[in-house]
Amino acid sequence: MYSSVFGGITTDPAAMVIPIDDHMVHRGHGVFDTAAIMDGYLYELDQHLDRILRSASMAKIELPYDRERIRRILIQTVSASKCRKGSLRYWLSAGPGDFQLSPSGCNQPALYAVVIQDQTPFDSKGIKVITSSVPIKPPQFATMKSVNYLPNVLSRMEAEENDAYAAIWLDGEGIVAEGPNMNVAFVTKDKELLMPNFDNILSGCTAKRVLTLANELVREGKLQGVKVRNVTVDEGKKSNEMMLIGSGVLVRPVIQWDEQVIGDGKEGPVALNLLSLIIEDMKSGPPTVRVPVPY
Repeated sequence: MYSSVFGGITTDPAAMVIPIDDHMVHRGHGVFDTAAIMDGYLYELDQHLDRILRSASMAKIELPYDRERIRRILIQTVSASKCRKGSLRYWLSAGPGDFQLSPSGCNQPALYAVVIQDQTPFDSKGIKVITSSVPIKPPQFATMKSVNYLPNVLSRMEAEENDAYAAIWLDGEGIVAEGPNMNVAFVTKDKELLMPNFDNILSGCTAKRVLTLANELVREGKLQGVKVRNVTVDEGKKSNEMMLIGSGVLVRPVIQWDEQVIGDGKEGPVALNLLSLIIEDMKSGPPTVRVPVPY
């Protein structure tokens, strides 16, 4: 773990703590992001780093260091951990201070980072999702990756209570939005990959990368096109394929939404192809998405 509060990296779990008076802890005034670690490389570090900086700006959190120093610290933290497969998670907060609502009593913004080793292979088994009854976050908060994840937690719990993997949010107009911590995509009957607009939801780094990689399937004739636009619930449920996309699941086929079986009820070929493409991208993609860790 790295902490700007004590100004260094520790590998002692007992020292991996955050001050209780940090504004992120008692007021939720913090933002976070992640990056996968694959074979000793950080995947899409710069894309995720750019996003946390946007989130920090939206949350009016000043930076403890400039972007380049934050980037170096994150890479050094992974290096110190010796982890070659897992994930890096990091937070920016208004920092420790007092217990007031305003962050004016916080002396210095804080950066925290944790490395989590995970050797579990990515799962391609089809899953069930439901429509969430938990209200979706308004766009101002949905488009920033803040630590205020109570709606997301309740949405995931609702899914688990209904023997489902995740719950899908709809916007105020009944248009498909996103999952609790992943984006949603569909394959239409015309063989087009369709993803909801990012205007009012979190801009998924993995989802955007999948949109780029999907062009390979277009060239191979496995897809007719790739589109980002509004998707109705009826259109989504009648699609040939549905999938969840995010750094935690990569690409996970959905075979049932509420009571509606998706397609033929089996894992779709496009979802499985996209999963293979992104795993390959994580292992041998271009330098723009793979940052080597100097162990």
